[in-house]
Amino acid sequence: MTNSKRKQPTTPNATEANIEDETTKSPMVTDEPTKSNPKLSANESSSIAQFFKLCFGHDLHNFDNLQTFTRWLHRPVDGAALGVFRMLYGAAMLIDIAEERGGGQLDVRFGEPHHCHFPLFNGIRALDYPLMGCVYLAMWLGAMGIMLGYRFRISCLSFVTCYWYIFLLDKPAWNNHSYLFGLVGTLLLFTRANCYCSLDSWLHPELRRAVPYWNYFLIKFQFFVLYMYAGLKKFSFEWLSGYAMTSLSQHWVFAPFRQVLDGELIDLLIIHWFTAFFDLSIAFFMTCEKTRLLVTPFMISFHLMNSRLFVIGMFPWVCLAEVPLFYSFDWPRRLCRSSKPGSSTVEEPIKKPSESSPSFWAQLRSCLILSYCALQLFLPYSHFITKGYNNWTNGLYGYSWDMMVHSYDTVLTSIKVVDNNNQQVHHLNPYAFTEYDRWTKYADMAVQYAKCIEKNIHEDMDRNPENSPLTSKNISIYFDIWCAMNGRFQQRTFDPRVDLLKAPWSPFKRTPWSLPLLTELNHMRPKLKTIADEVLAWNNYSDVIFVADFPGLTLSNFIAPALFNCSLTILEGNVRYKSAKDDEAYFLTAGKSISLESNATHYVTTIGQKPASYLYTYVNKTMLEQDIVIDDVGQTKDKPLLPLWQEFKQRVSNYQQFLTHLANCLLFLLYEVPIPISIRERD
Repeated sequence: MTNSKRKQPTTPNATEANIEDETTKSPMVTDEPTKSNPKLSANESSSIAQFFKLCFGHDLHNFDNLQTFTRWLHRPVDGAALGVFRMLYGAAMLIDIAEERGGGQLDVRFGEPHHCHFPLFNGIRALDYPLMGCVYLAMWLGAMGIMLGYRFRISCLSFVTCYWYIFLLDKPAWNNHSYLFGLVGTLLLFTRANCYCSLDSWLHPELRRAVPYWNYFLIKFQFFVLYMYAGLKKFSFEWLSGYAMTSLSQHWVFAPFRQVLDGELIDLLIIHWFTAFFDLSIAFFMTCEKTRLLVTPFMISFHLMNSRLFVIGMFPWVCLAEVPLFYSFDWPRRLCRSSKPGSSTVEEPIKKPSESSPSFWAQLRSCLILSYCALQLFLPYSHFITKGYNNWTNGLYGYSWDMMVHSYDTVLTSIKVVDNNNQQVHHLNPYAFTEYDRWTKYADMAVQYAKCIEKNIHEDMDRNPENSPLTSKNISIYFDIWCAMNGRFQQRTFDPRVDLLKAPWSPFKRTPWSLPLLTELNHMRPKLKTIADEVLAWNNYSDVIFVADFPGLTLSNFIAPALFNCSLTILEGNVRYKSAKDDEAYFLTAGKSISLESNATHYVTTIGQKPASYLYTYVNKTMLEQDIVIDDVGQTKDKPLLPLWQEFKQRVSNYQQFLTHLANCLLFLLYEVPIPISIRERD
């Protein structure tokens, strides 16, 4: 709100003076309340109002009712900072399309007729490969239009429509930042982000005018939720216990910390504890004008470090592009003026906010904005509704903002296809029809993959019945998957006795055949780490695997010829051990060990009422013969610390492949030129 007694500028055409007068303030600071309203003045003087303004940079009276809130959201501000963000976001999406959206592997993802997809809704289907090339081309042109600010609405609509279609087509490719990219693109669609630094504003000068504040508010709110919820999800025992990101302290970016702390303390205090505090608080510190300058270097350093630590595509760079939105609306304009003295702008002057009652449509827009904000606050904790997507973690990974909280280690993935006509068992390469592995942890995707395998087998039998190893289409499919989460035992994710073609699954009911995480063994995690350190200290080629299994289930394990000095040791519970070469069975209890023969299969059955836990130790003969030594970082010695040039060349090569795929699709559609396709090897 603006004081009605405020004096108008004497030079209405002096655009720069008006813009500077209204926008050189922090974007989170509003005008003073009208002095004629004693209630607002009293509220302003209260301690709550002062604390609110200190933390958030806003006057509390702006939220008194819908009308004042609407006037606050719709007050005109300079769109320069928003235009720069739009340009940087579009540039990041141009790179992202060829990388994380799979543009460089279009032929593998959509050119193979047997490739399995995992859509959120089963009605979504992938188009034929040439048409998918057109979808990617439309998305690419949309991202280019967003970056250039050319035909902005059409470009945004083209980008977000294709983006969400590809996003919803494959759940295994979901992650939090991919979800964020889609949300930001959708929000930009409704803004006037093309009013500055755009071809639209150059071709149509009438677009160079102020934008309503809600254009900024929505995008900043989305990033605020990203940081705050990422911190809230990290304030849990699962993260603060320090098992999610182990050995990350050996990376070169933590070299300064290693001068004063050992690796374990860096992993716990810096990577886990400090990151939890940082994620939870950084958005508040960036919103507060008094702390903004102080924490900005930490914000920038955090994202630059993430770009080195993890393979997360454009996520750090999009977050860095958003940082200036916390500063003044007109910082790009003032930067240009400081670099070019005497320069002038042609934008229209920013008008004062109207004191009249907001229109019905403005208030409706405010209600829609509030509804969107409420939805974003609710979704990360909505997993009590979608119980079918819950397994070891709650919900599908992507919209919960639980970034890096869970790390997985999968050691065994087995798919058995049983011919029900003769009960013959056939083993299938788990990655014969997909390059993803997230289906190994989520029940909904496991069912989708099993049905896709069945469809592919039936099509192969119809095409070449004489070459099929199956005698009928009456088959059953079983998954046996062993995985560990956050330093726990390797355990099964699904019941291996359940035929997934007949397994029940509902998005709103708990999945009965999805095995729970054995949290009752959490107390043993410190002991596992101690044992692992002892075994790894034997030599450079020794290793250990920790296993836990449910009562009544049997582990069938083949010891490869390359492994020797193998042994099985029971930690807790009771098991029955039997070798395939020996008819005699042995009952083993806690503390007992037995030597294992290489190049042979053995069976370990958990007996009793409680889960059993045990460990395998072995020496890898292959590593011994080849004298393979891995450094502390888990990398080869000759790998550069900052491989920027190699990454740039890889990105250029990937982009060349992407453009080649697009050209091949267009040539096929226009002139029926055959498309060369890379085929994934499968058994």
